[in-house]
Amino acid sequence: MDRAGVRQPDGESIVDLREPARGAVPLVLASPHSGADYREEFLASSRLDPLTLRRSEDSFVDEIFAAGPGLGAPLLAARFPRAYLDVNREPWELDPAMFSDALPGFCNIRSPRVRMGLGTIARIVASGEEIYARKLRFFEARTRVETLYQPYHQALRRLVGETEAAFGGYLLIDCHSMPSGASEIGGQDGADIVLGDCHGVSCAPPVFEAARSFLAQRGFAVALNAPYAGGFTTGHYGTPRRGRHALQIEINRALYMDERSYRRKPGFDRLRTEMTGLVAHLAQIMQDWLGEAPRAAAE
Repeated sequence: MDRAGVRQPDGESIVDLREPARGAVPLVLASPHSGADYREEFLASSRLDPLTLRRSEDSFVDEIFAAGPGLGAPLLAARFPRAYLDVNREPWELDPAMFSDALPGFCNIRSPRVRMGLGTIARIVASGEEIYARKLRFFEARTRVETLYQPYHQALRRLVGETEAAFGGYLLIDCHSMPSGASEIGGQDGADIVLGDCHGVSCAPPVFEAARSFLAQRGFAVALNAPYAGGFTTGHYGTPRRGRHALQIEINRALYMDERSYRRKPGFDRLRTEMTGLVAHLAQIMQDWLGEAPRAAAE
């Protein structure tokens, strides 16, 4: 397995990229929100203490899926935190109320995520507290997008492009975790895992059902598309009619960590083993699916 990172000119690593020696399966894993490198200037600009800032972080998700490269699937993980920049958004979903100067016309200032305070640069952490003690300048947003967002998606586009070229398609699994309280939103009864396919748009139903069935058979309470149907990544990279599938998975943090101390629970290793099994299962499903597609088209 090769392990590398995309670095800035000053040598700072902004993403952790773990690639197999040979891409053996039509899967790509991404962990956009597990980054925990909090810059000093960000901490200084925030009204929140470092522990509170971590409430938006999908802690340890990159570790939960760390076996992926050993199974032949690359794993891309952001090093920077979601509270600083969210790559699971459009590049310019920005809230004008957060800035002291006017935003350019190309910014999407009216998206539902912006209204919730959770744009590309978030106004609040997941628990609702305001992040910043001051207004930002647009050049700060531009710098974050150009130096972090764009390199992350350049790396992700390369991975899915190479996988598609090798196999005729891919399944991108966008890996997340959710606060335990969020699992009961939308009528769900304490879901362990929420699977999202943008309500049937980003992933073929048999692939989606394969993931649901695998998890349910192992005793997980699985919810579908509520309260999380999939973000920018799932919708942008998933086009099933072209063999491009994208699936979002949200894991209840209470399964594997203490949400106050950010310490791993004893159940962490079992969860990691089960997610390794899920990745292997979906890899086989996709190999069968893509292998059969040309024969089906020819008949």
